Amino acid sequence: MKKKPAITLDSVTLSFAELDLDPRLAEALTNLGYEEPTDIQRQAIPLLLEGRDVVGQAATGTGKTAAFALPILQRLALAEQRSTAPQALILVPTRELAIQVAEATHRYGRALGVRVLPVYGGAPMEPQLRALKRGVDVVVATPGRALDHLNRRSLSLASISTVVLDEADEMMDMGFADDLTALLSATPDERQTVLFSATFAPRIAAIAAQYMTDPVRVTVARAPEAAAGEAPRVRQEAYIVPRAHKLAALSRVLDVEQPTSTMVFCRTRTEVDQLTETLNARGHRCASLHGGHNQVQRDRVMNSFRAKTTELLIATDVAARGLDVKHVSHVINFDVPQSGDSYIHRIGRTGRAGREGVAITFAEPREHRQLRQIEQQTRQRIVVKQVPTVADLNARRMATLQDQLREVIETGELDSVRVVVETLAAEYDIMDVAAAAVRHLIASSGGDDDAAEIPAQSEASRGGRGSEGRPSGRGSDGRASGRGTDGRASDGRSRSPRVSGGGAGGGGGGGRDATSRLFIGGGRKLKIRPGDIVGAIVTHTSVSATQLGAIKILDRHSLVEVPASAVHEIQNALAQKPIKGKKLTVRLDKPAR
Repeated sequence: MKKKPAITLDSVTLSFAELDLDPRLAEALTNLGYEEPTDIQRQAIPLLLEGRDVVGQAATGTGKTAAFALPILQRLALAEQRSTAPQALILVPTRELAIQVAEATHRYGRALGVRVLPVYGGAPMEPQLRALKRGVDVVVATPGRALDHLNRRSLSLASISTVVLDEADEMMDMGFADDLTALLSATPDERQTVLFSATFAPRIAAIAAQYMTDPVRVTVARAPEAAAGEAPRVRQEAYIVPRAHKLAALSRVLDVEQPTSTMVFCRTRTEVDQLTETLNARGHRCASLHGGHNQVQRDRVMNSFRAKTTELLIATDVAARGLDVKHVSHVINFDVPQSGDSYIHRIGRTGRAGREGVAITFAEPREHRQLRQIEQQTRQRIVVKQVPTVADLNARRMATLQDQLREVIETGELDSVRVVVETLAAEYDIMDVAAAAVRHLIASSGGDDDAAEIPAQSEASRGGRGSEGRPSGRGSDGRASGRGTDGRASDGRSRSPRVSGGGAGGGGGGGRDATSRLFIGGGRKLKIRPGDIVGAIVTHTSVSATQLGAIKILDRHSLVEVPASAVHEIQNALAQKPIKGKKLTVRLDKPAR
């Protein structure tokens, strides 16, 4: 590939009206609310309309789909007649992205009668075969399923005039290199080839050199810098938190931020499932998304998330690309991403379509250097902050409560309770009556103004050492000893701590802390789940989730293994604070066996 300079914004300043698009396309864009091209559209569309091969580097959410779809549709609009064989092939890495690109292309070209077909694995083959037989103009496909159809001879690429590789770097990461080679080799040599990628790694340059003819590279690698005095579109923050306190920190941040729609990214499927279960038990509306789900499950989860019936989507990086959900207000990295590229793709889920967004990363003390490396790679500032304190949480709750009370007052439907206020006002000051009502409301809703503080970590922490001088979340041998959010080991196996045989004062064995078992007077009849007990203990005491042992939920009571040294603290806390709105008996049970 001949090396050409990237096209700059100053060199191309066209508006949609000046792109000479078919009037029906221009009208469709207007109806969809498009006012002017994005940077990548302004640069790429004129080149593609000229028939040039283009390598586009642009971050997620910058309008890449329209940048390559509109020139394809323009070519179809100018065609005198269409055959049943597809004229354009768009290759994407994931099923979700195939569906989204197909839907967008269909919306743009509806008035042209363009036939667009998404082709992806995990879906029945028969409907795709019937659609291909009837004839389509544009195929949007994942490489594996496209190759299946090519081998079946149900997909002909002989008439392809344009091939688009969208998210090319992701397709390479997913091992589609051989599939791409086979598919590109089956298309005509004189085709137009378009490659879009959020990053421009050497392997992407190699693809361009091998399969493209004199390509022009256009680059919009990062979102425009905020003007002086203007807030950045995506607020990027990080919290340095020991592993044992990450779940508590996440809950605290969610309570303070109160996001409208959030994506939480984890490294493994096991961690996704565990975190989903735990947060659901704490009252959040969560759903999980990872490679272990079939297509029906994935569609159900995404439909729920788009409809805002799910507020937290907890996912692995399989969801980091290609999910066009414009209302995502927050992206949370529960683990530090492995690379700057991964970080870019994750946070690209928020701040879309001109909206503001928030990207939050939880890092263990020993991972502080990784944050700095990501900053260097992305050339974007990540502000390291302290986890919100109990005072911050209470201030946020009070502000929320004020808003809720204003709404109630503005409804005006207060006649049924005025008699209570008037009776008490005859005995007490009206301000005391109102304050007592607010205090009662906070208590009945499970407010916790004495919640445990999360240990603060200095930004300059070295080696991830906690207050004991030992690496956080690690044993004395330096190996990870942390549990998952549901009390399981990181390898998925259950690890119950050795139980004390001497009640609260029993000694431990084998070098482990002694444990005792508490009786809690509520169980399945009250719809209590393990997460409710874990949440109550972690929230109201200094005990972390990783210090708890086995939890057994019976019909009328529950049993939980706790550190023997914390028995009295837990008893005192749970005697004062409700579990699921109910104050339950908490006492020492017979020694666990």
